Amino acid sequence: MHDDALLTEQMAYYKAGAAEYDRPYAEYEDLRKLLAAVDNLPITGDVLELACGTGQWTPRLAARAQSVTAVDASCEVLALARARTASPTAQFLEADLFEWQPPRRYDTVFFAFWLSHVPPTRLPDFWNTVATALAPGGKAIFIDDGPAAAAYEEVLANQTTPTALRRLDDGSQYRIVKVFHDAQTLTDDLTAQGWSIHTRPMAGNFIGIAEPPTTAG
Repeated sequence: MHDDALLTEQMAYYKAGAAEYDRPYAEYEDLRKLLAAVDNLPITGDVLELACGTGQWTPRLAARAQSVTAVDASCEVLALARARTASPTAQFLEADLFEWQPPRRYDTVFFAFWLSHVPPTRLPDFWNTVATALAPGGKAIFIDDGPAAAAYEEVLANQTTPTALRRLDDGSQYRIVKVFHDAQTLTDDLTAQGWSIHTRPMAGNFIGIAEPPTTAG
C-alpha cells in the first residue's frame, strides 16, 4: 500500500476511535508509569507536542512548561485534549503533521507513541522538521514502543511499509503504520545524522532525549 493511502487510513482510525483511545491508559500500569516519568524529564520553556491525541500527556507537559502548543490531525481527539487540559498556557492546533511546518521555535519538542507511526521513508523529513522546530539548546523528548510490543499487535506481513491492523468496538478495521524501533538502532541512525541522543528502557517501552546537529535550522 502506498504511504499516502496508508496514512489516510491511519488518520481515519484515530478519528473514528477517539472515544476508545484512552482505554489502554486505564488498563495498563506500564502506561501510567510512563505518564509519571514525564515529571523527571527535562521539559522546559515553550513546548511543542506532536500528535497529542486525547491529551494524556498535555497537562503534565503544561505543569512543567511555560507554554504548550499541542498539534494533532484529528479534531475528535483534540476536543478531548482541550477538555482534559485546564492550563491557560496550552493551545491546540489541528494539522496534518506530514504537511505542517512549525511557525516558530520551541525549547522542547515532545511526542509520545508517534514515531512508530511515521513511515521509514518519511523519517528523514520528520527529524528535519523536529530539528528546525527546536530553539538553540532545545531538546526532542520522545516515548514509544520497542520491538517487544509487536507481540501485542496484529502485524501484517509482506508490506512495503511496516503495518498493523487495528479494530474498533464497532467491528471496523483499519491499517496503520507501526514501526517497532529498536532503541540502539535508532540511536545509531540519529547519531550518524549528527544528533546527540540518549535512550533508556522504561516500562517495556523506551524514552529518548535528543539534541539536533548544531547546524540545524
